[in-house]
Amino acid sequence: MTEIEGVNDMTNTPTPLSVVEAYHRAWTGGDVDRALTYLAESVVCSAPDPEITTKDDWGRYLARFVPMLTGTPELTRMEDGDRVALWYFPQTAVTATTLAGELFRVDGEQITEIHLAFDRLSYMPPVPA
Repeated sequence: MTEIEGVNDMTNTPTPLSVVEAYHRAWTGGDVDRALTYLAESVVCSAPDPEITTKDDWGRYLARFVPMLTGTPELTRMEDGDRVALWYFPQTAVTATTLAGELFRVDGEQITEIHLAFDRLSYMPPVPA
């Protein structure tokens, strides 16, 4: 995984934040396959769609969503031990202001948990008047 920037000075291993940032850069840049390399095979996924629970489910979800992206400006990020939180605005033709939040748990160089929260209705096409 050559895309990880930032290491723990004490252990010379990638920090949880650097792993999550590499994952986020990959999928928001359109490279879903690379993004999935940062996920553990047994990753636990929690999303507004209850059908998304496994790494394969997550990959299919990203592959459908990424082509709709027009931008992903970040609001903020936080790191607390092995947990990382990101808040950003996944922009599409339908919305540019819907906030998404993700909470990750990282073990070594692998994301073991993803919890995604956003308003699904904001991504629906407008209802004609």
